Amino acid sequence: MSVRFLGAALATLAFVSTAHSQPKTSQPSTTPTFSPEAVKADITFLADDLLEGRDAGSRGYDIASRFVAARFEALSLKQAVQDSWFQPVTLSFSTLDKSKTPVLTIGGATFPNGGDTIIGPFGREPNQALEAQAVFVGFGLESAREGVDDYAGLDVKGKYVVALSGSPVGMPSEIGAHLAAEKSIVAERHGAIGLITLPTIAQLQRRSWDRTKEMSDSPSVTWIDTDGQPYVRAPGIRGSAMVNGAAADALFAGSGKSVAALRAAAAKKGARIKGFALKPLVKIARTSTVTTQKSQNVVAILPGSDPALANEYVLLMAHLDHIGVKPDAKGADKIYNGAMDNASGIATMLAVAKAFADNGTAPKRSILFAAVTAEEKGLLGAQYLARHPIVPAGGKVVGVVNLDMPILTYDFQDLVAFGAEHSTLGPIVERAAKSAGIALSPDPLPAEGLFTRSDHYRFVQEGVPSVFLMTGFAGPGKAAFEQFLKTDYHQPSDQIDLPFHWKAAAKFAQVNYLIAREIADAPTAPLWYAKDFFGDSFAPNASKAPQP
Repeated sequence: MSVRFLGAALATLAFVSTAHSQPKTSQPSTTPTFSPEAVKADITFLADDLLEGRDAGSRGYDIASRFVAARFEALSLKQAVQDSWFQPVTLSFSTLDKSKTPVLTIGGATFPNGGDTIIGPFGREPNQALEAQAVFVGFGLESAREGVDDYAGLDVKGKYVVALSGSPVGMPSEIGAHLAAEKSIVAERHGAIGLITLPTIAQLQRRSWDRTKEMSDSPSVTWIDTDGQPYVRAPGIRGSAMVNGAAADALFAGSGKSVAALRAAAAKKGARIKGFALKPLVKIARTSTVTTQKSQNVVAILPGSDPALANEYVLLMAHLDHIGVKPDAKGADKIYNGAMDNASGIATMLAVAKAFADNGTAPKRSILFAAVTAEEKGLLGAQYLARHPIVPAGGKVVGVVNLDMPILTYDFQDLVAFGAEHSTLGPIVERAAKSAGIALSPDPLPAEGLFTRSDHYRFVQEGVPSVFLMTGFAGPGKAAFEQFLKTDYHQPSDQIDLPFHWKAAAKFAQVNYLIAREIADAPTAPLWYAKDFFGDSFAPNASKAPQP
């Protein structure tokens, strides 16, 4: 990459700052056109080496956030925070004290961190030595709706729970991903004080134990809560670890069950693994340190034109951060520019914002545009925005369109709409895609649990219907997608010299605009479908639409 593109991007910014004005309330314009060149200019700037990979809290991220704020101002959008485009987010980084190796002790046998056990830091309890009995709880899932109760008949109060990773084979991918992500919440609800995870065969096939260890050697990142402490969804789960090999075998010593047999049983479709008490006493000892770093979400509002609907907000969101500079990266290039992940999503959002600003009629509902921080560290900026709403008093977010890493190296023929089947957003997405001549396809990667791995999910957890579009596998899509995941995902090669298909990028922006526009102008806000898992779980008292 080269900084030669910087001048061109700034020139583009100077042009749009004089070319746009507040949307009028006269007759609507024709369907807006989307400029491939404008999308290219934004991605080129955001993925430039000058921004050093846009790591949340870094100078490069701050440059990117000011670029987005300047674009919002050029479009005559309104500041969502009083006198500012920025919602401050204080990030908390917990790291292990390298001078004191964390140790997992099982029945008197010690397993230092980095071998057959992985122990992370815990910022809420910097000096820890936590000892208790342990109980195996199968997958550690609980859902009355799905008929799953892995805690039935088990007493885990004041104890560690040991759970298989993931969810049973054959469980619907989105439901399984959600239940797997809630294991610590369920364990806390039953009175456990710690969670030890045992990877399944499927997880070890997707990511080797050695690779998992490599990826675990990084800080635990969250945001500082109102109590001044690092935010944790399940603060009662004070001890956590992942085990394999001899450490896993030690946990089950004397139980009459082997790790190999349990893993084999869990690999069968629809497996229900019954739990039981474990014999060895378990202790986690670790020392953590906490530092903080200031970051921010960049947020703007396009006010709605209908007085009865203007306090309902449609959120268009994309994460602005990537993973920065890694001195230990293989090869000469150490900068992880994140062109596809997620400069492409930010550029799409800016293109949609321009289309709304240029349109002859303001939307009936208000539009909230958000470039959020720290997605790569656990969907943190989106979580902070979801839990600290910044819409005016009496307002609420009624639907979310998330823009995250569309693969734009081919002229996509179909789209995958994660979340569409759960709410009345589904037909809206279908109509938008059809109008652009694009088909909708089912999730081609169900084992990845993508619905729970991007920013919109933080709003789903707050009860808001949400959708997230991925370019599909039809035609050249499968090969292009798999090539990117294999070669460029979270690598320095995710940069502007990838073979972008700029017309496809413009088409992706068009579809997302059409979705947001229909949500904004529809007579009723999006509704969860009756008896939908996510609607029942997170918005049990909200009005529901009948299943189609």
